[in-house]
Amino acid sequence: MSQVMADTDDERSGGDLRGRTAVLIGGGSGIGLRVAHRVVAAGGRVVLGGRTASRLSAAAKELGDAAEWCTVDTGDLDSLAAFFDGLAHVDHLFTTAASYRVGPMRELSAAEAASPFESKFWGQYHAVRLAAPKLAEDGSVVLMSGAASARPAGLAPAYVACNAAIEGLGRGLAVELAPVRVNVVSPGTVDGHLWSNRPDTVRQAAFEQYRRETLLGRPATEDEIAHAVVYLFTNTFTTGSTLYPDGGYTLR
Repeated sequence: MSQVMADTDDERSGGDLRGRTAVLIGGGSGIGLRVAHRVVAAGGRVVLGGRTASRLSAAAKELGDAAEWCTVDTGDLDSLAAFFDGLAHVDHLFTTAASYRVGPMRELSAAEAASPFESKFWGQYHAVRLAAPKLAEDGSVVLMSGAASARPAGLAPAYVACNAAIEGLGRGLAVELAPVRVNVVSPGTVDGHLWSNRPDTVRQAAFEQYRRETLLGRPATEDEIAHAVVYLFTNTFTTGSTLYPDGGYTLR
């Protein structure tokens, strides 16, 4: 009896991704690519989406036969629709692709202030909407927010509000799409692809501030965030939750 129960619990843990397909928009680099590596290592397949064909092709080659790719622009509804029309089914969805401006209300134009919502919020909203008919009933969606939702890091009120809205969106979608699970990952500062493209002085100043302001005294790695995403893919009893892999930033 105890062995039967143990086997059943293992099945329900959902940790095995064999035979499952994760669609990763923004999966050609950064956190999305690290998620792809973890999915493939767990026996799953990945579909990588993004705007840059050369980057997607290189990532798919790195991942091997378990990966395929297609260009897509989350800011273009026709592009998103064509992308999902080309997929037979979706077990898990994660979208990191976004481009926006961040800054004080008094300095940004109306369009710049709206850009986090236009790209990060509506980009994910429409990706989920178009993926919904293809989502497996026992599948999941993980949305990308940011710890600034709970603890603003600087003068960027529209960006803070956008991240908070994404966390609310996750709860609302969890209700509407059930039994499909919908959760949100909300990291703090991550030492990876995004920051590597910024000037060294800006990057080091931001990292030093984060070291002072977080309990664990350092930024996250991309793989640590990817670990959290795959946890949310595979834990079959978690939905409507926001996970903060932020090293304790929101507690200070």
